[in-house]
Amino acid sequence: MCRFPLLALTLLAPSLALASPAAKADLKDAAGKPVGTATFTSAGGGVEVKVQVSGLKPGPHGFHVHSAGICEAPDFKTAAGHFNPAGKQHGLDNPMGHHGGDMPNLVVGADGKGKASATLHGVTLGEGDASLFHAGGTALVVHADADDGNTDPAGNAGARIACGVVQRGK
Repeated sequence: MCRFPLLALTLLAPSLALASPAAKADLKDAAGKPVGTATFTSAGGGVEVKVQVSGLKPGPHGFHVHSAGICEAPDFKTAAGHFNPAGKQHGLDNPMGHHGGDMPNLVVGADGKGKASATLHGVTLGEGDASLFHAGGTALVVHADADDGNTDPAGNAGARIACGVVQRGK
């Protein structure tokens, strides 16, 4: 038994931080105006995403992790398609499975603010093809409309209205 339990906890803390890396994406609209942030942490065999936005039109918005870490305005097409390391079809309601970057809709209130959290299963913050840090990186994209939950390839979520590159350790 350790005579100095506080010292033992202090020494373990850095290794725990390394085992659960974190990331952040700063979301900007097509004009380059900041509209929100997202954080990413390892959680239960996947990655937990928490997003907060402001200044968006009220209602549901699809939001997804996309497969390229590039957010060039005005249309953010440089972020490519949804992050899909397992080669599935789109939509959380799709019986054939779903993309690794698919999440439930983000609901924005009448005040233009919204927040959501979701867990991406089969995705990591570590190494390899399923990592949000794979070669080329990833980005979080917010769409103009709701994601219908199953239409391949993007859920009819409409135009890309905000984007942020997922960056390690921010």
